[in-house]
Amino acid sequence: MRGLIPFALALSLATPSLAQDLQSQEIIVTGSRAEQDGYQRDMPAVGLRRTADFLVQEVIIRGDTRDPKQRGVEIRQMLERAVQLAGKHGVQLAFGDYILTPLTLGNLDQITLSNDTRPDSQKIEFLVKAPLGGKESGTTAEKRIADYIEAVPEVGRAQMDMSGDSSLSIVGPDQYRVQIADKVMEDARALSAKMGAGYAVSIEGLNMPVLWTRAGASEVMLYVPYKLIIVPKP
Repeated sequence: MRGLIPFALALSLATPSLAQDLQSQEIIVTGSRAEQDGYQRDMPAVGLRRTADFLVQEVIIRGDTRDPKQRGVEIRQMLERAVQLAGKHGVQLAFGDYILTPLTLGNLDQITLSNDTRPDSQKIEFLVKAPLGGKESGTTAEKRIADYIEAVPEVGRAQMDMSGDSSLSIVGPDQYRVQIADKVMEDARALSAKMGAGYAVSIEGLNMPVLWTRAGASEVMLYVPYKLIIVPKP
């Protein structure tokens, strides 16, 4: 076993060249990396469970002023005010479906104005994030976001509301690769000790990309799809 496990750990440090580099980018956790909810059948039993970096809530600013030009002006002015007030209320704004980009006064034009449910209404969608960890729980993060949304003043007939359920985000999931490998190695050693001197444990798949899934109200599970194989010693 001593010869097998260190070799597998070395493999874990060689990420496939086609895998996306997520050492520093922030990704949104709606379910798993494959965008499927819950734990998957190929998800191993051992991984790294940790508090997510942010609670993320989608919000919509919509307006129904009759004049289309004025309607657009009101919606975008409210968006600008939302950006200006975010820091004061301890939240951050972002946009993106998978990798998140900070929303600032410098890139407001990247938020697209689209048609709403009625012919004379339009909307824009973006994300509000509240940090998690330490004294900031999921409950306090939810309240922080709700208080912020309430504090942003309406402009004309434009108003801002939450949309759907909250999700989580994590910054740089690939940075946790070695910690995940340590957890796997610890588990492999424990299993090998129980099997006796005639068997060893081989680990395959630690070179695969880091995956993730939501594991609780404010926690994520980071893992790699490895396999433990019991082999007899020669």
